[in-house]
Amino acid sequence: MTSRLMPTRAGAVLALLIALATGAVLLVMGRVPICTCGTVKLWWGVVESAENSQHLLDWYSFSHVIHGLLFYFFAWLLWQRWALLGGRLQRWALPIAVAFEGFWELLENSPLIIERYRAVTVSYGYEGDSVINSLADIGCMTLGFWIASRLPWKGSVALALAFELFTLAMIRDNLALNILMLTWPVEAIRLWQGAA
Repeated sequence: MTSRLMPTRAGAVLALLIALATGAVLLVMGRVPICTCGTVKLWWGVVESAENSQHLLDWYSFSHVIHGLLFYFFAWLLWQRWALLGGRLQRWALPIAVAFEGFWELLENSPLIIERYRAVTVSYGYEGDSVINSLADIGCMTLGFWIASRLPWKGSVALALAFELFTLAMIRDNLALNILMLTWPVEAIRLWQGAA
């Protein structure tokens, strides 16, 4: 799975424009540009706090890197079909991945999903992401996409599992639990997560 799906310069510019458009839409939606505390920190590690998802990186940044690993895998699967067209479409894999990640950031910061997080997960006071955090999440996804383009597939799987286990151990949450709790909430898991 190490075929290179990284974009040409035009693809990279398009990916950047999609990310910036996502940020602009988030601003129009009323999302705060940066933390209301008035600062931008590189890392914020307290999950149950008003500043979670407000700075550049947090515990959920690992999940966004995993998004990039997964998007690369799906792009690689599609590339098998694109190769039949002379491989011309593979250069657009990253902009497409950025568009999917941007769509998730818009959805995640919609009132519907924010309320869902509050209702069924341990994130009772979740207010959504700041725009800078959403853009950093897109950057983390792009990093994961790039890493997957350089690693053999077993390395990508190992990295994803390591991140999932690491965040599970550190904050009792990860991408798999996040998906589970949003789609099929399990009260026992919510109570276990809240006991941390």
